[in-house]
Amino acid sequence: MVKKLYVGGLSYDTTEKGLSDAFAKAGEVVSALIIMDKMSGKSKGFGFVEMASEEAASAAIEMYNDKELDGRRLTVNEARPKEERPRNNY
Repeated sequence: MVKKLYVGGLSYDTTEKGLSDAFAKAGEVVSALIIMDKMSGKSKGFGFVEMASEEAASAAIEMYNDKELDGRRLTVNEARPKEERPRNNY
């Protein structure tokens, strides 16, 4: 079962390939996505990694939570479902 992880504290220099390659050390990576700002096109400093199994996800959390990647200390935990937010229609 695929397990989605939240990864916060990413360096603005971290790429999706770099993120995927790093997490592959913990197990099979299904996908890696860095969230980008729509206006500037730059990283918002967080993203998501989907791991192929519960075991790989647990290993990735153990390996990278509160550890450094590209000079920044990461926060890694299980992703929660996106909450509905009211739209601003200005």
